[in-house]
Amino acid sequence: MELDDLITLATPEGIELEMSLAGAGSRLVAGGVDLIIQGVLVVALLLALLAAGELGLAVFWIASFLVLFAYDVLFEVLGAGQTPGKRLTGLRVVRSDGSPVDLRASATRNIVRLIDGPPLSYMPSLIGVLVTRHNQRPGDLAADTVVIRTTTAAARRRAARQRAGGVAAAGPSPADWDVSAITPAELAVVRRFIERRDALAPSARGALALRLADGLRPRVVGAPPDGPAEGFLETLLATKAARAGLVAPALPRG
Repeated sequence: MELDDLITLATPEGIELEMSLAGAGSRLVAGGVDLIIQGVLVVALLLALLAAGELGLAVFWIASFLVLFAYDVLFEVLGAGQTPGKRLTGLRVVRSDGSPVDLRASATRNIVRLIDGPPLSYMPSLIGVLVTRHNQRPGDLAADTVVIRTTTAAARRRAARQRAGGVAAAGPSPADWDVSAITPAELAVVRRFIERRDALAPSARGALALRLADGLRPRVVGAPPDGPAEGFLETLLATKAARAGLVAPALPRG
């Protein structure tokens, strides 16, 4: 049933985004990958401190705790909600409103993991993912987070090719576009979509891009009447930034 688990999130701009929730199986695989990496790090610490006697042993226990706890927090906060295991399996941790996970939320969900994880054989986590409406383990409930599916690496490469082609197809001379009718609020919605699109389910991403492009394209004089929706939105954002004398924002790479 993992593929059918969806959550609809309302953004501050009033747009509803539909995202695919991660199920127990994919989360188990991601957690297994992370545990292997953490195990390797702990063994490396042990070997490095083995010759340091009692002091080395004390340092080992402290460092091991930091590895087991800080690993998830650092990767989730600095890696846009993705540990290596989650990145490999195409998962991401976000707040329940779709915003990026922050330090407080990540620390909360991982502190709870110290209780409902290894000490209880992860049974509360498994039960929580299976029975809660949004596939949340106890840590997710405490931190108000959810784990969603992102596009796979192959899908990201296809999307990148489409976006590259979209910019070229958006028009031979975007500098001639008249974007004066696009308001700052509408531009903020476009920017928000560009920043979040890699966290969306492919179907939701395509539908939202089309909805935005269909609504804005008729108001941009000189823009082509058709073409890839995301390419149009990217070119619109870059053109508007250039007219305002700003540097166009870097597009996220996933």
